[in-house]
Amino acid sequence: MRHLLLLLLFALAPAWATTIDPQRLIVAARSQVGVTLSYDPLYRQLGYPGGDVPMATGVCSDVVIRALRVQGLDLQKSVHEDMRAHFSAYPKNWGLKRPDRNIDHRRVPNLMTWFKRQGMALQVSDKPADYRAGDIVTWDLGRGLGHIGIVSDRASPAGVPLILHNIGRGTQEEDLLFAYRITGHYRFGQ
Repeated sequence: MRHLLLLLLFALAPAWATTIDPQRLIVAARSQVGVTLSYDPLYRQLGYPGGDVPMATGVCSDVVIRALRVQGLDLQKSVHEDMRAHFSAYPKNWGLKRPDRNIDHRRVPNLMTWFKRQGMALQVSDKPADYRAGDIVTWDLGRGLGHIGIVSDRASPAGVPLILHNIGRGTQEEDLLFAYRITGHYRFGQ
């Protein structure tokens, strides 16, 4: 019976759930270093699906969004569709009465909710070895400000995985994993 249930769950899982290649995710995120040079949180009207702000700028979530699009997962579309169907499951931090396809996928709390709803959530840990290349991590930078990044395949001299992210100076690859309080840890195809 358990085997049958696992087969059913696998059959119902979205195609991207098992096809996101962590190494390709890292390469796509790393390709933004030196290209995305600034941080710009302004609200913008975006095309749909596949809308994006200019590549030279963005926020932390844009690093993840762009890296996943290379493999065919459009978080703008996926988050928007899930929010339309399950709006009450998402945070109400912005006082919205309905989803907004221009911004919802760019907000860290919404991405955390979406990743969790996809069955990607893992236990938060203070052990570097628990974080694999290609994992997604979220943090609280203080005063409720969320941040998101991708675990790199490179590590600091102390053996702590580096993070690909944009915290204000454009996309960077830095030793950030344990610099702030981790609020979420997510993995594709677990």
